[in-house]
Formats: sequence, C-alpha cells, structure tokens
Amino acid sequence: MSSDRSPKTFPTPVPKLKPNTFAFEQWPMVKPTGFREYDARWLFPQEINLMGVQALGLGLGTLIHERGVRPDIVTGHDFRSYSSAIKLALIAGMQAAGLRVKDIGLALSPMAYFGQFALDCPCVAMVTASHNDNGWTGVKMGAERPMTFGPDEMGRLKEIVTTGAFRYRDGGAYEFVSDFAQVYLDDLVARAKPVSRKLKVVAACGNGTAGAFAPALLERLGVEVIPLDVEPDHSFPRYNPNPEDMAMLHAIADKVRETGADVGLGFDGDGDRCGVVDDEGEEIFADKIGVMLARDLSKLHPEATFVVDVKSTGLYAADPELQSRGVRTDYWKTGHSYIKRRVNELSALAGFEKSGHFFFNAPVGRGYDDGLLTAIAVIEMLDRNPGQTMADLYRALPKTWGSPTMSPHCADEVKYGVVEAVTERFRALQAAGEPVGGHAITDLVTVNGVRITTADGTWGLVRASSNKPELVVVVESPVSEARLREMFAAVDGVLRQHPEVGAYNQTI
Repeated sequence: MSSDRSPKTFPTPVPKLKPNTFAFEQWPMVKPTGFREYDARWLFPQEINLMGVQALGLGLGTLIHERGVRPDIVTGHDFRSYSSAIKLALIAGMQAAGLRVKDIGLALSPMAYFGQFALDCPCVAMVTASHNDNGWTGVKMGAERPMTFGPDEMGRLKEIVTTGAFRYRDGGAYEFVSDFAQVYLDDLVARAKPVSRKLKVVAACGNGTAGAFAPALLERLGVEVIPLDVEPDHSFPRYNPNPEDMAMLHAIADKVRETGADVGLGFDGDGDRCGVVDDEGEEIFADKIGVMLARDLSKLHPEATFVVDVKSTGLYAADPELQSRGVRTDYWKTGHSYIKRRVNELSALAGFEKSGHFFFNAPVGRGYDDGLLTAIAVIEMLDRNPGQTMADLYRALPKTWGSPTMSPHCADEVKYGVVEAVTERFRALQAAGEPVGGHAITDLVTVNGVRITTADGTWGLVRASSNKPELVVVVESPVSEARLREMFAAVDGVLRQHPEVGAYNQTI
C-alpha cells in the first residue's frame, strides 16, 4: 500500500511569470484558462513552464487516487520540438504522486488509448496539442477507458493544481514500452477486412506525428499509397496538420487530381482525426463522410444508433436511406470527450463529429477516436461498393450547402459569456416571432451553444471553442447556397454586436 507524504513539498503554481528570470526557473507557472472543457491546452512557455507541467502531473496523480482508480497510466507524446520535454516533466509529477507510468514514446493519441487496453492501464495522459498551431502543448487525459475527462474531472483537476492541493505518494514507477507502435498497427490490421479492390490512396500527414504510422498501416491493408507531407517537420511548413483547415484539404485535392487517386485521406497532428477528399478532388466535410459511413454500416447493422455533434449536417436525421433502416440519431455536444461518453452511454454503433473525430464502438472499434481506424472504415466502404467511386457515393447523398468550421477570435475569459448573450438574443427573436435571414425560427438547440433552425431546414450554430480562444460558427442549408449565405450573414450580424468577437480564421 502506498503511503501519503507531505502535500506541501511542491510550490503552488502561479498564473504568470516572466520568462528569462530566476523566478521562471524556481516556480511553477500554470495559466488557469489552460484547463479546458475536456482536455488541457497551453502556449509553451508563455502560459505554462516545465515546473508547471510537473504540477499538472502531481495534480493528475492526486485526482486519480482521489477517485479510487488503480494508479497505472499510459503516456506518450506527439511530434513537436518540445513534446518530449513536456512529457518527461509530466512523468516526474505523476511518479511523485504515486502513479505507475508506462511510456510508449512517440505516439498518436489513439495509440495511447489503445495502450489502456493492451497494457491494462485504466488511465491515460497523452501529451499533444492535437491540431493547434506550433507553440501549443496540452494533455488528453482519462481514468475510465475508453472515456477521457469531461468538465467535472477537468474542473477538479484545475482546482487541485491551481491551489497546490497535491498529495505525494510512494509507489510511483516508470517503464518504457519499446516497439508499442507495432502492437497498435498489428491490432488495426487484424481488425481490418482484406481489401479486394485495387485502390490508390493519398495519405497526407501535414509533417506531423501521423507520418510515422499512417502510410505504413495503409500499405499493410494492400492499397497503393501516395505519401503527401509525411516527412517529419515540427515547424509544419506547408500547413497545419488539421483536416478541418481548407489549406490541408486543398493540398490533398491537388494531389488526388495530379495522381488519379481513388481517395485522399488527411490525418491531424495527433492522428485521432481523418479528413477525406474524393477521386474528383472534391473536399468532403467530415460530417458528410459520417453520413456515408452511417449508410454503409447501417446495411450491416440495421436500426443502429449514431451520435453526432451539433456542428454536423442535418442529413443524419433527414436522410431517407438512414430512415428506411430504422437508424436513430442523437445530436449531442461537440467535443471528443462528450461524444465518446455519449456513444458509450447509448451503446451506439458510432459517433461522428464535424471536426473528423469518429468513434467506432463494438464490433467495429473500442469506442475511442482513431483516425487510422476511420481510414480503414472509408477503404472498407469503397471495397464494399466496387462499382462506385468515392464521388459516386458522395453524390448519392441528398444535396446540402454547408460551410467549413469558421472560428472568429474571442478571448477565453469572455467567450462563454458572449455565447450566452448570443443565445439569449436568438431566444428573444424566436419569442417575438422575428425572422432570421428572412425565415422564421422553428427550433433552437442549446445543448452546446445555440443551433438555430429555420422553417426551410437551414441552420446556423454558434458555440465557444473548447480548446482555443475562439468561437465556432457553422451554417448549412438544404435549399441553396444563397440561403447558406443569408443564414451566415444573420448569425454574423448578431456576433458583430459584441466587440469582443474578432476576425475569422476562414469564412465562406
């Protein structure tokens, strides 16, 4: 039995320190806003220093013991210049708090989630900033496989770390697990079905972590792989490894057209998401890919339940083919932890997020998000439809006009208040019977921000980003591009009443 030691040994973190000072090297710095809804993200070293990361590890170990979870934890790090150092500082804190650490080295987030099962660790701490720009770091954490932390756990972790309420314990240990990537890839290949169709696939990795693993997996599936930006370069010289960003999708589309590939697949910075471009170079937003996969999987599993996030297309509920198979769709909060937990609660077959986080539950997967498993699902869908191209399958969907995910800047300290005010504004418009974009509001979904739907099925969403100082705006219309633009103008008009809302990262 491990024993408690003094909780006062490690200094209580402060929210701000000036770099290149003695204090910066003597004291832990942790900016409180880095504790997000379902993971942690900081600019390094502006918002957290290495002692601050140690404090995070101490806090995580304290929380795990507080929750009565067996203290075995798997950890890994993504490909950034500082991620290994961040991980080692985190490990120092976790060991001091009595956690038994299994380190899988350079890894994708889903590889760490898989490690919870393969290495029998209830807990995970994956050092990654996911798709955030260079300079960001963070940790995705969980203590109940396959789920990751939600707001309750993150709130308690923030409280422990920022108040210095650490509990040192004996019993901490460290083990490096060599060649674990091979175990992970072997498991994925074993779960895949043999591909009988001759396929040429572009694998785009944005010079991030996935380049070390995704091309090798695809080759083992028996497809011809055309690598794109798979060489490691943590400056991300071409574009951010984010399949929601149009720069990455455009690069994949160009390569598909140049090479005559059957499909283009793009993996994000930590490999838990996958973006898709069809054989004609059409960039398919991930929510539409989800509808295509739901169609494919519901043939094998009629009356399946799917969970989708509020940023996603209305087709999950409206598609006649899904309706004919008795498919049930549950629209839920955006965020990998929220959708993962909801998939588990409802025993859904899969969960789909517009961001490209796809969660395949048994018998397809283990319930966590894995971009490489998503790639396998797309390839198997093509294999099961040998007479149709990816573009054919896309054209078979009812037509809608949708925007990319658009993110206007809004400081972390005020973004939730802005969304609350915007939600109240749309509630007032609905109560007064006033139109939005020329049409009456028929529905407001407020489970996560506000999703405004009008009588013709056109909708717009405003929510606070869970991992960056931004808002999130998405619009879609089943009617026309003109209606899409009218809805965007209406939503943006309400946002512009708030001077805290800045410029968009991309727009229509």
